[in-house]
Amino acid sequence: MSKMSQTLNEEETKKAREAIMMHVRKVVPWALLVAVASGIYLIGKVFGPIDEDGLSNFQIILSIKAFFGLWLGIRGFNQKFFKINPFLFTSHLFPFLTVIFIIFLSQIMYG
Repeated sequence: MSKMSQTLNEEETKKAREAIMMHVRKVVPWALLVAVASGIYLIGKVFGPIDEDGLSNFQIILSIKAFFGLWLGIRGFNQKFFKINPFLFTSHLFPFLTVIFIIFLSQIMYG
């Protein structure tokens, strides 16, 4: 997108970015809801039985990932269907960092 501002003037750049974001706003919430729904299904398949010793490291990390994923899902569901804006962490920075954290945890689990 940085090349866009080199070939277009400032007003055209704003219009082009808004046109792209209009489509992104339509697709991303649905994609996140599908990701959360599939995650809920898969955690039931992957979590496994709890041993007498308690949760394994894999199960602990998976639980942390599930918590943050569900938080993102509930936040997105409320925004998409009920038009409820978040009361806490209103910027997009925290959800973005949460996704990065989930990816980082995935690398620890399977790395």
